Amino acid sequence: MQKLFYILSVLLISTASFGQMTDKIETDRPDQTESPFVVPANYLQGEFGFNVINFEGNVRQFLIPTALLKYGINRRMELRLEASPYTESIEPVVDQKRRLKLEPVELGLKVRLFEEKGFRPKTSIIAHAGLPFLASREFRGSAFTYTTRLTMQHTLSEVVSLGYNVGVERDIEETTSGFYTIAPGFNISERWYSYIEAFGSFAGDNNEHNLDGGIAFNPSPNTKIDLSAGFGLGSSPLKNYVAVGFSFRLPLK
Repeated sequence: MQKLFYILSVLLISTASFGQMTDKIETDRPDQTESPFVVPANYLQGEFGFNVINFEGNVRQFLIPTALLKYGINRRMELRLEASPYTESIEPVVDQKRRLKLEPVELGLKVRLFEEKGFRPKTSIIAHAGLPFLASREFRGSAFTYTTRLTMQHTLSEVVSLGYNVGVERDIEETTSGFYTIAPGFNISERWYSYIEAFGSFAGDNNEHNLDGGIAFNPSPNTKIDLSAGFGLGSSPLKNYVAVGFSFRLPLK
């Protein structure tokens, strides 16, 4: 209870002092394009999202919630822990049991490589590895999984920025694929932000491409609320999705 009171107190104080701070929280959600910004040293940041995803074949997933925890080790590096528990249903099957599933929790690092200068974007690298012992029983014997990506961002004006990622990943089905994201972002006001995005992957002859967009609001420099939605193009297995999320940042020292 004491810890909860501390968290609420910090969030309320930061909301009241919005005009006194300029370094707003930078998050990896709600888009698929990860941010090149690193969490400040000795800060804990949590990013949580509730997603409803519809795939081809009448498959629906409920992510409840996605969770990304980040801790700033120093000014160039953050430690990351990511989990995406979900339930799944197949329509029109009735009275099916929706059992909670959890693919291997991912442990990783983000390292800042370059600051933005001229044509050179602000650049970081992110590397994650799956931990099979932190997964649902059916996934504990799964193949080694990993994700590595370069995340980059250009500031085009005071209002517009351009973020983009490229990377490679290996999933629990031992499929290795390359992926891309590109997301123009727009600062609507001091507290409001929006984006549109294209993202997809390449794995042999199996390519998929998708579009999404969203909006975010900062109640304070240390908190963010977001809403997003997207859909698949062509033969993409994704039909559509909608997500809502909340992020916060707290000093630990």
